[in-house]
Amino acid sequence: MGPDKGGARRRKRTEDERLLAASGPDLAAFTETDTWRVFRIMGEFVEGFEELAELGPAVTIFGSARVSAGDPMYETATEMGRLLGEAGFTIITGGGPGVMEAGNRGARKAGAPSVGLNIELPFEQHVNPYVDIEVDFRYFFVRKMMLVKYSEAFVIFPGGFGTLDELFEALTLIQTGKVRNFPVVLFGSDYWRGLLDWLRSTMAAEGKISEADLGLLAVTDSPAEARDLILASAREQQWSAKHEEGAREATREAFGEKPES
Repeated sequence: MGPDKGGARRRKRTEDERLLAASGPDLAAFTETDTWRVFRIMGEFVEGFEELAELGPAVTIFGSARVSAGDPMYETATEMGRLLGEAGFTIITGGGPGVMEAGNRGARKAGAPSVGLNIELPFEQHVNPYVDIEVDFRYFFVRKMMLVKYSEAFVIFPGGFGTLDELFEALTLIQTGKVRNFPVVLFGSDYWRGLLDWLRSTMAAEGKISEADLGLLAVTDSPAEARDLILASAREQQWSAKHEEGAREATREAFGEKPES
């Protein structure tokens, strides 16, 4: 797309932006209405289901797009992808650069399927070269649903807003019983310490979450430990069941429901 009359480059509006924009006073063409977008959204769900339905056991790796090969975090994420791939898991990422690329690269090293769920952004973005199965999405909420639906666990490396978005969405789904037996592993104890301290000293201390909710998170600096925790959950379901039930029980009580007998 070329520059406008003032020389500035026109920015492409994403489908998410169009969907979330307030309706104008004038009636738009039908293909620009929310009614029509329902069909586009349905199409994205159908495509995602068709492409991912036969993946088998999978783990999603999240983290910053702003690291590159040679960065210690990139290399560790590559090792994480390799170990999980060798353990029999497909590796899913957002398909972009940084930690996402590293996770897909590790899967490639292990000979495991490597999936990239790419999202339309205002700037052009392509999946990294280590993705075997690419699915492109226009809508964040469709992509996020696919990430949860086809994963058995999340490994969350240091990242920014997008990483935190996925982290807290997963925790909310577990806390409310929408998903079960779903380990969430935070990788990099130094990076996450401040957040965890705040969750404990402020959020839990003021009763906004329970102590049991804090148990939904496992923290490690070891790719092997993260792999073993996920394997144990997949095989025995004991670690996840114990921690998740405590969080769900606290949530039920917070909403005034009597504990199950």
